[in-house]
Amino acid sequence: MSGIYERSLLLGSEHVDCFRRLRTSTLFELLQTASIRHTEALGIGRDKTLDKGLLWVIARQYVLIDRMPVYDERITLRSWPGETMRVLFPRYYEILSERGEPLVRGSAVWSLMDSETRTTAFPDEYGVEIAGVETGRELPYLTKIQATQTPDHFDFTVPYSYVDLNGHMNNTRYFDLIEDRLPAAKAGNILREIHVEYTAEARLDDVLHVSWGKENALYYVNATAEHTCFRMSLRYEEENPERFGKNLPIKEGRDTVKEPIEGD
Repeated sequence: MSGIYERSLLLGSEHVDCFRRLRTSTLFELLQTASIRHTEALGIGRDKTLDKGLLWVIARQYVLIDRMPVYDERITLRSWPGETMRVLFPRYYEILSERGEPLVRGSAVWSLMDSETRTTAFPDEYGVEIAGVETGRELPYLTKIQATQTPDHFDFTVPYSYVDLNGHMNNTRYFDLIEDRLPAAKAGNILREIHVEYTAEARLDDVLHVSWGKENALYYVNATAEHTCFRMSLRYEEENPERFGKNLPIKEGRDTVKEPIEGD
């Protein structure tokens, strides 16, 4: 059993956008996949969740980007769990360059949902326990989204291709949905910070009423169906200074599980 998950990956054309940077939705796909793979490695596989009618869902995400990884770059993704808080499972992430420089840091809050009632499930009733790890590199996960005016509006109907194993629009597709509309994304501006709050699911053929607005470099997005589905803020920079974050100490040890290198 390991407290830290590790995966090495060579970024290919399927991972990047037209600016040859890791696509935002793909970044969150990588984080999501790391979460599930590590949870399974820790002994909480489908026999304790999916086969018992439990679904893993995300409530919040927070990501800081020092430099977005680029095409043909080898990266290392690491993830580890925080201490469980009754029904909330914090999880942390970091993406490193091949030289060990921190490029992206993130945090998320996961919970379990009953697939029939679509309500929060209590993990102790199903024997779901995950021991937390503390590295000193954790980002806060209960940060609030700064709201601003959202004068621009559009509607979006959830298509079949966006619906995932859980029977609702996958959270990673929200980023494609939004960045298709944001001028900063189309202009190739640099995404530096992302906050997301997921409050209700969007299911097949639901119509999302999406509104968004900009204040300085910050975009605020709100999407509702019958209820608010998600809120999001994204901070962009117009220029891309070649800067890296200060190296954080990375400790190798027996508590690190490594995935096979991909992309060779």
